[in-house]
Amino acid sequence: MPIYSGRVPTEDATSAAVREAQPHQARHIAESFGSNPERYDRVRPRYPDAMVRRIAAAVPGPDLLAVGCGTGIDARQFQAAGCRLLGIDPDPRMAAFARRGGLDVEVATFEDWDSAGRTFDGVVAGQSWHWIDPVAGAAKAAGVLRPGGRLAVYWNVFDPAPDLAERFRAVHERELPDLPRNPWARSAISAYQGVIDQVAGGIRDRGGFGEPDQWRFDWTCEYTRDEWLEQMSTSGDANVLPRERLARLLAGLGAVIDERGGRFTMGYAAIVLTARAVGAPR
Repeated sequence: MPIYSGRVPTEDATSAAVREAQPHQARHIAESFGSNPERYDRVRPRYPDAMVRRIAAAVPGPDLLAVGCGTGIDARQFQAAGCRLLGIDPDPRMAAFARRGGLDVEVATFEDWDSAGRTFDGVVAGQSWHWIDPVAGAAKAAGVLRPGGRLAVYWNVFDPAPDLAERFRAVHERELPDLPRNPWARSAISAYQGVIDQVAGGIRDRGGFGEPDQWRFDWTCEYTRDEWLEQMSTSGDANVLPRERLARLLAGLGAVIDERGGRFTMGYAAIVLTARAVGAPR
């Protein structure tokens, strides 16, 4: 069961900074992950089984559309839970890898994808919906969901111990002082809430959905130094850094982990934003 379940903030509670944030416009980052799909699939975290079961139980049938499916990490988990999936991804390299794992994938951005009249019981998206225009994405989802179908988008969010977050923050500040965003400068969960609020606003603007709900599933994963640095090398920021700057950053993070005996436990929160299709959109 989720640790937390509740309503997302209303538009009145959304800050101007959140409304101005437009991650879906950073297509060069969104489409950079396919540079090494094998490594991406190997090192990126899976989702907690409780989250997969909760979503699978909330949709009215087994047919799911996986948006921004990447290498198929979450799609394979839903397949194991008894669902049938069609994937969409804009990167042919990621799509090819997912197909080798047994997933049917079409190459397109979700906004431009042609459904050809197909409909689904659920539209799901793992670690990808922030790359999609929030209103256009909600409109597309509403158009392909069967009556009572559900949109469920979700992210694995870092939730480290405070002392570890502070050490990682200091490394990023030292090695990348000119970057506008330090991922450890504040709680990643609070930072992601801005993205989630924006996505919820797109769902409300579109209409045809019930009020969005937010679910949270806490879990942990133990990493060795090398495992963590390899995962960090697949991040969006790392994908656009010059090689020498990335090497210095990873060396600094590695030194922090070495001081902890070469391994540590990272906390995660899998956060789900979900809404049920309730009628014709306005």
